[in-house]
Parts: sequence; C-alpha cells; structure tokens
Amino acid sequence: MIAQMLLKSKEKSTYKEDSVGEKPIRSVAKALSWRVVGTLDTLIVSYVLTGRISLAASIASVDFLTKLVLYFFHERIWNVIKWGK
Repeated sequence: MIAQMLLKSKEKSTYKEDSVGEKPIRSVAKALSWRVVGTLDTLIVSYVLTGRISLAASIASVDFLTKLVLYFFHERIWNVIKWGK
C-alpha cells in the first residue's frame, strides 16, 4: 500500500476513494492484531513488576479492552484528516 501511494504521488485521491480502501472492518482487524502484540507486552511487563500472573493478567485484560477501543477511534479520525494524503 505504501509503495502504491508513492507511485501515484502526482495523483490526488479523494475521500471517497480513501474511505473505500480503508473500511471500518480493516481498522478493527488492525486494532485487534496490534492489541494482541501490545497485550502480550503488558502481560510480560506486569508479571515482571508484580511477580503475580493473576494480577498481570488482570492488568493486561483491562489494557486490551480500553486500548482496542481507543485505537479504533484513533484510526477512524485519522482516516478523515486530509493532511499528508
């Protein structure tokens, strides 16, 4: 996708074209995959700091849910911003 954007650098895309290419379900998939990575990191760091797997899992669970929602809305807002397109 980045290569395509670089190759079409002289052409301006419209919001309609961008919204078709970046559907909300894509944002959900990206949010889920990133949160799996982030949650594993949080789980490991929490366990190292607390020494208790149950507490680390609780922290990682809350972190997963809150940041998943925040990331989704962050992606959708950036999809509307025309800067850098």
